[in-house]
Amino acid sequence: MTPDSLLLLTGYSVAIVTAAMLGVWVQSKIHLTHTRMQLAMSFVAGLVLGVALYHLVPHSLARISGPNAVGITVWWMIIGMILMVLLLRVFQFHQHDFGNDGNHHHEHHAGNGGDTHSLNWLGITLGMGLHTLTEGAALGASVRSDSQNGVETELVSFGMFLAILFHKPLDAFSILGVMRIAGVGHRAASLANIGVALLCPLAAFLTCWGIGFLGPAEGDAIGRALAFGAGALLCIALSDLLPEVHFHGHDRLLLTVSFVAGIAVAYSLHYIESLPAP
Repeated sequence: MTPDSLLLLTGYSVAIVTAAMLGVWVQSKIHLTHTRMQLAMSFVAGLVLGVALYHLVPHSLARISGPNAVGITVWWMIIGMILMVLLLRVFQFHQHDFGNDGNHHHEHHAGNGGDTHSLNWLGITLGMGLHTLTEGAALGASVRSDSQNGVETELVSFGMFLAILFHKPLDAFSILGVMRIAGVGHRAASLANIGVALLCPLAAFLTCWGIGFLGPAEGDAIGRALAFGAGALLCIALSDLLPEVHFHGHDRLLLTVSFVAGIAVAYSLHYIESLPAP
């Protein structure tokens, strides 16, 4: 790991953990209405979708050598999607819409019609931790990709970083909301949220450092990891965030504009990245 990679990853890590802590503060201090949560989720869904398709997939294809690069990329995307689907199905850990009015507006996510008070918050926290490890591994691989090409010319990691950064407060809402329903104290829930958030930098540093031991296979490993990350992000956007927004008939125009704005941010980063160096 180069000094530039270490510095870049450290900056990303501090910002990501800060975003998770910000989610705790927002939920306790700001009146976060149902509509505001939906707008935030729409924007993050668009951003995550754009990062997966505009950043991770193209860089994965560029890293994987051989005539079957497209097929390998698709396979690893599918693996990433399947893993996230399994995590979502087993742990049901993404339940974002816990407003300050005390209501959870998506009880169909709590299970097969069960009472939300019976949610297993330990399992949900475990699932969120595994999900965070997946994000961290993709971030570490993207930083490693930057280190090989120069952070001045290619910033695939920045797009991945933004997707995680804007998603972390939503993760905090999930953890705090579910633990609050389960009767866990605010302090314990806040510590659990920070602990889960710290798993992302841990996985990122280990991945970025560990890939270096692969020698000539490093490029292909980075490509596969980026494709895996793209599949995980696509699953989060299409099967988790967007369905929660889609089931609502209110504020359709605002929610659509917010979603498109997220995609626009991801594309603008892709456009800036593709500009020729001066």
